[in-house]
Amino acid sequence: MKKLEKLFFKCTRWQVEETTDLINCPYHYFCDSTYQEDYTPVVDFLVLLFILMSFFSATVFTLLDFSQRPTSAADLGIGRLKRRYLLPSGPIALPLVVLILANGQRINTMFPLSRIGPALLQLVYISALAFRNRDESDMKYSVLEASTVSGILHASLHLDSILVAYYTGLAALRESTFSSLCASCVCRKDALVLGGSLSGYRGWSKATVLTAIAICSRMVCRVFGEERLSLAIRLAVEGVSWMFVAENSIGLLMGVADWSLLDLVVYGGICTLIFLNFLRMGINLLASMAGKNGHQAEKKAFWCHDVEMQQ
Repeated sequence: MKKLEKLFFKCTRWQVEETTDLINCPYHYFCDSTYQEDYTPVVDFLVLLFILMSFFSATVFTLLDFSQRPTSAADLGIGRLKRRYLLPSGPIALPLVVLILANGQRINTMFPLSRIGPALLQLVYISALAFRNRDESDMKYSVLEASTVSGILHASLHLDSILVAYYTGLAALRESTFSSLCASCVCRKDALVLGGSLSGYRGWSKATVLTAIAICSRMVCRVFGEERLSLAIRLAVEGVSWMFVAENSIGLLMGVADWSLLDLVVYGGICTLIFLNFLRMGINLLASMAGKNGHQAEKKAFWCHDVEMQQ
C-alpha cells in the first residue's frame, strides 16, 4: 500500500484516457510520469536537523527580543556571527530552504516534505516579519531585503510544486476507484482537478504576497525616510501579514487529525512561536508608550519648573 501511495503522491502528470463506460467510468486516469527515487535517510535527517535548528534560532531571538536593552536583540551576535546569519530568513538559511523545497519530492524517506514543508515556509515568514536587518549601508540593506523577497517567492513556488503533486495524488487515491488495468489506473465520476480539493493551503498565498509587500515597504521607508504616512502603511501591512500567517498556521495545526505526532509537534511549535511574537510586540509596544509618556511628563515638569524659576 505504501508503494502505491508513493506512486500516486509522486506523480507529475496524470493522463486521461477515452472510455466506453460513460456511466461507471466516465473519466479514466493513469499516472504518466513520476519524480525520481527518494534520497537516502541521511538527507532526510539533515533536513529535519536544519528545520529544528532554524526553529530554535528563531525562538531564541524572539525570547531575547523581549528585553528592551539596545544590545540585547538588534546588535546581538554569537562570536563574529550576526543575528541575520542565524535566522531562517537570513542570507545563509534561506537559500538552503529554497534548495530543500526545490528537491522536496525526493525527501520522503523518514517523513514526507509535503507535510513538513508548509511549516518550514511559515517559519521563514515569521522570521522575515519579526526581525529586521540593521545594516548601516542603505545599499547593503536593500540587497539583503530584495534577496529575502526573492527567496520567499521562490520557496513558495517550489512548495506548491510539492503540494500540487501530493494533493492531486491524494484526490486520485481517495476519490476514485481502481480499474485494475494498471497500478495507477483509476475511474472517476468527475474530472481530476490539479491540486485536488482536499486541502486549502498553498505556498503561493496571501501570506506570501503580503509578507513580500511588508519587506518592500520596510525597504522603501529605510531608503526614502520614514514619514508618518509611510510608517502607518508599513505597520498596517505588517499587521495584516501577521494575521494571515497566524491564520495559515492555525489552519495547518487543526488539520493534523490523521497525521503523526511529529506533525503535531511541528505545527504546535509554529503556533507557539507566533504567539510569542505577538506577546513580544505587545509588551514592547506598551513599554514604548510608557517610555514616551514618561518622557513627556519629564519635559512638562521641567517646563513648569523653568517657568517657576523665571517668576
